[in-house]
Amino acid sequence: MSLIAFGSVAVHLGGAPILRDVTFTVGKGERWGVVGRNGSGKTTLFRVIAGELEPSDGTVSRLPGLRISLMDQHRAFEGHTTVWDAAASPFADLLALERSLAEQAAALADDPSEQALARYDRDLERFQREGGYTIAPRVDAVLHGLGFDPEEARRRPLAALSGGERGRVALARQLVAPADVYLLDEPTNHLDLETTAWLEAYLRTLDATVLVVSHDRAFLDRVVDHVLHLEAGTAVPYTGGYRAFIVQREERRLSQQRAYDQQQRKIAAEEEYIRRNIAGQNSRQAKGRRTRLARLPRLSPPPGEEAVMSLRFEAAERGGDRVFVAEDVRLTAGDRVLVEGFTEHVVRGQVIGFVGPNGTGKSTLLRAIVGERPVDGGTLRVGESIRVAYYRQDLAQVPAGRTLFDVVHDLRPQWNRGQVQGHLGRFGFSGDEAARRTDTLSGGETARLALALMMLSGANLLIFDEPTNHLDVESIEALEDAIEAYDGTVLIVSHDRALLRALTTRIWALRDGRITVFDGGFDEWEVIEAERAEAAAEAAAAAEAARREEERRRARRSDEAAKARRTELRRARRAAEDAESRVTALEARVAELTAILEDPSLYETAEGSQRALELQAERDRVAGELDRALEAWAEAMEALEALTEVEA
Repeated sequence: MSLIAFGSVAVHLGGAPILRDVTFTVGKGERWGVVGRNGSGKTTLFRVIAGELEPSDGTVSRLPGLRISLMDQHRAFEGHTTVWDAAASPFADLLALERSLAEQAAALADDPSEQALARYDRDLERFQREGGYTIAPRVDAVLHGLGFDPEEARRRPLAALSGGERGRVALARQLVAPADVYLLDEPTNHLDLETTAWLEAYLRTLDATVLVVSHDRAFLDRVVDHVLHLEAGTAVPYTGGYRAFIVQREERRLSQQRAYDQQQRKIAAEEEYIRRNIAGQNSRQAKGRRTRLARLPRLSPPPGEEAVMSLRFEAAERGGDRVFVAEDVRLTAGDRVLVEGFTEHVVRGQVIGFVGPNGTGKSTLLRAIVGERPVDGGTLRVGESIRVAYYRQDLAQVPAGRTLFDVVHDLRPQWNRGQVQGHLGRFGFSGDEAARRTDTLSGGETARLALALMMLSGANLLIFDEPTNHLDVESIEALEDAIEAYDGTVLIVSHDRALLRALTTRIWALRDGRITVFDGGFDEWEVIEAERAEAAAEAAAAAEAARREEERRRARRSDEAAKARRTELRRARRAAEDAESRVTALEARVAELTAILEDPSLYETAEGSQRALELQAERDRVAGELDRALEAWAEAMEALEALTEVEA
């Protein structure tokens, strides 16, 4: 079933064409990856799908009543103060109804009128019908998957969050929202490897349609079954995952190139014929061919690589074989220990991937390596011949408020204007863009400029902190090629698994303050981590099974003990009842004998007197039995009371 259909859609913003002739259809349950270079119109496409932006031409059809969830890019969270409230904000009406139900229930004690009861029943039925009881578990599960403690999230103030954490809260809010279509714009930007893996699993099992803009190739490969490629102002749909898209795209480009080359050869031949015959005997034929040639629809060549960075890193000097040494390094932040006991010897030519959960101290260690902060214990020494270039996650290395020309010219004062502009052109800044100020750049443009400056450093140690966050796929591939061709040493903090798999020769894995060093690439480390995780899961499952079996044993023992107590209690109760019955019977017999003995007529005859003696003896005997029965009844009651207290 088709949910969304684009027919020859075009979008112009401020008179400038953003998209043209976009045609594709999204079916129920499909998962689309939307890819393209920065500025190709991906976010604009999402706004059109969501109905926030009307197309300039063409048609957009949506299934009536279609619910679409699009992330709020501003992350304002108006009216919410805690993480949990912000994540649960799509259910604000139901949560308000839940509070109202609690207030109504309390008020019913004072006002149990038919009207109040009817309102309570009506609101309760609506709360149940709309899934009110599933809200908290749903929000808790998503927050936990995205790295938040659900209980702590109920108290944690939004004001205390970092930018990355606010991004994860915004993603949580979008994922919990009831929707038929989820539009996810770079959802993995602020996620570490573990939370990215959780998101992949979550999206694969989500009973909804998903369109996701992402530069994370490994993420796309595991999640999507369709790809929409935005290129040259339009969009081309492909069926299959990301790897299938790469193959199909190259085949399509090759076919386009062949058709273009064939037409160009035909045009050249026709133009040659016209040139040779326009003034000769075959002038009429030449003029006819010229007319037909003028009417011929021209094919365009496949989009080129002109907008992709032309990036190359070169070390000005080789540097020593020992790049830096860490010995028992300790790093802290306040009372928190980030890194403890880190010892490592980095040698020339290694490409190290540094991985670990967000907020664990990876960036802090990078800052210590480049000398921006001291270590709190141990020693960290960088070789004297080592020159470091540092790509910061926040891109603070790009000077603020300067023109692009000045930023590059400061590093290469001997260059003339043409050389500076030529260098900027390698990174997509052509012509007058050299006069732009750095504070007008987008995130992707700033990232490209940072790499342009890094290329001029001549460093023999390159340190990257999440370099792919603002880059499109083509730019990431250019960065990947540049690092692969570089003959110096590289240290990369990244959650881009495709990049790490392609480049790394050594892995640092930070967890719980300890860095484990793995001598091998990321793909090998993934296999070992998967085996470790599987073994840990099996051990956890075995421990859980043992725990449950022990619980069952305890339950059986408890049941047996309870059964024995109940049996003993029944026996004690019967014994008390039997003792009480015997006391009652003996009391009745004593009373009966006493009544006979107190009758005066019994003593009027000699036989009666003899009978009285016999009855007196029997009463004395029964009275003795009664005393013993009372003692037995008292003991039985004490035993029963003791057992009853234990049972309670």
